[in-house]
Amino acid sequence: MNDPIGDMLARIRNSQMRGKSTVVMPASKMRERVLGVLADEGYIRGFEATTGKDGHPAIEVSLKYFEGEPVIREMKRVSKPGRRVYLGVDDIPQVRQGLGVSIVSTSKGVMSDASARSQNVGGEVLCTVF
Repeated sequence: MNDPIGDMLARIRNSQMRGKSTVVMPASKMRERVLGVLADEGYIRGFEATTGKDGHPAIEVSLKYFEGEPVIREMKRVSKPGRRVYLGVDDIPQVRQGLGVSIVSTSKGVMSDASARSQNVGGEVLCTVF
């Protein structure tokens, strides 16, 4: 798999379209860090490390709904394997005038755009969520 973050976003998007309450995906540290930001921002209920059917480590994500509609309306992958997008702290975009969140991989870890601005660090913009 070339793009594990893109795969994770697609799995979450597809599960929400089907109305599933949970989704299972292969585990990785980067996925766990991105899911941690999504959980902190309130876009998912949470996640936990499990073992998949094949015996490999997996992550089970509990999706969040409000009045029958998914909380996550839109997820876009910004930095892709073929085109990485690195931005300074002043250039990190606000998503929907602050209603959404950009997830940024910085030298201080994976964090939301607001956290990156408060800590005055830039980095690779992984995705945007609204």
